[in-house]
Amino acid sequence: MPNRYETLQDMMAHGYDTVIDVRSPAEFAEDHIPGAINLPVLSNAERAEVGTIYVQDSPFKARKLGAALVFRNAANTIETSLSHHEGGWRPLVYCWRGGQRSGSFSWMLSQIGWRAGLVEGGYQSYRRLVYSYLYGQELPFRLIALDGYTGSAKTELLQRVRGLGGQVLDLEGLANHRGSLLGGMAQPQPSQKGFESALAQALLQMDPARPVLVEAESSKVGERIIPPSLWRAMKQAPRVEVQAPIEARCRYLTQAYDDILSDGDMLREKLGYLRGHRANAVIDHWFDLIAGGDKAALTLALMQDHYDPAYQKSRRINGAASIADLDLGQMAEDDLDRVAQQICDLLQTR
Repeated sequence: MPNRYETLQDMMAHGYDTVIDVRSPAEFAEDHIPGAINLPVLSNAERAEVGTIYVQDSPFKARKLGAALVFRNAANTIETSLSHHEGGWRPLVYCWRGGQRSGSFSWMLSQIGWRAGLVEGGYQSYRRLVYSYLYGQELPFRLIALDGYTGSAKTELLQRVRGLGGQVLDLEGLANHRGSLLGGMAQPQPSQKGFESALAQALLQMDPARPVLVEAESSKVGERIIPPSLWRAMKQAPRVEVQAPIEARCRYLTQAYDDILSDGDMLREKLGYLRGHRANAVIDHWFDLIAGGDKAALTLALMQDHYDPAYQKSRRINGAASIADLDLGQMAEDDLDRVAQQICDLLQTR
């Protein structure tokens, strides 16, 4: 039975036992409804073959081949991945447009006796709801931005505040990136659509009556763009600024970015992009430090020559009001715990 969802909140509260995405693995990898499992009725190669026949030969031949493949693959899935479900199981199925792939699969499930639902409009319907939520309306949250120089343990403070019960939006975690030129992680970033799905899901789980702590970012986290409604709210958000001596920040950053600092080839490639923005002599000095393997000296030089000046420029441009300046001391464990508690106390008063 087709299910029509008018809002993203309604879709996320669908009430079914399992959400099944029957699109190809490549389509699923780009983006999908959060929590869905991928049981493709066409593989990547099969989908490409059917599409080619549809365009270059005959739509009828394409549909005939597609039907044979869909039912063959669906039968195998029912025998294997779904064989353990009892009669009361209620799956919700979708494909790209809510058409033949999901319609055929949900029909088969219904014939068995399972109470299968179908997302009307498929993934495209879901994607329109995500876009409307993040791009077409103002978000109902009061944001507090956590600000400070690079190396001020802002991401770690977010996690500690969350552990203390504070409401936190971790954009770097959702984007799988540490938010700077050298902030890449071992695993690639999600697609822009995948990032927006994760972001929308995180926001829908939050209480609008309570403030949300978010790290002060630029308009992008790595290559992922922060949607405009959230970015506007972040720019206007009052700020809590954390401060620590550059030596303490350097120690913290050298440890936190050890994986990055250990990859000389990647460092030279990334830092080379800054030629034209920083003097060649400055970048050549960085390269000498990379060659010498002096991670602490390189970190200090990058902070003094690049990150701190960039932060100071950003603060002059944005000029957002600071509601508290918190001292991180030497950034020991008890310092981080103390400041996290101070931030939690502050959130309770907003």
